[in-house]
Amino acid sequence: MRFKTDENLPVEAAEFFRRQGCDAHSVLEEQIGGASDVSIAEVCQREGRILVTCDLDFANIRSFPPESYPGIVVLRLKRQDKGSVLAILPRIHRLFGSERIAGRLWVVDESRTRIFGAAEA
Repeated sequence: MRFKTDENLPVEAAEFFRRQGCDAHSVLEEQIGGASDVSIAEVCQREGRILVTCDLDFANIRSFPPESYPGIVVLRLKRQDKGSVLAILPRIHRLFGSERIAGRLWVVDESRTRIFGAAEA
């Protein structure tokens, strides 16, 4: 799987996915922090990467229709510090084994994951 972690996540998030055997890039590592949401989304489309972010703007399905992307994961955590973000990633990673992400939006909080988008694409 291919991931792009947004600038609002610690670079260790990309490192977590790499340790799981995934191809993961960080917006910060690529020095494209500060780019617009639209630009980040276009990069993810072009590279075929699932975006993982805390930016709630990406949960707007009118602006970012899930079916147009390899996948979007929005973390809606009460605390967005490094420890809280890194603690939720193993649960997300386990879900990839049972839930499809392509063409879908996952909104993840501390207790549940809501999945939006077509059941089959």
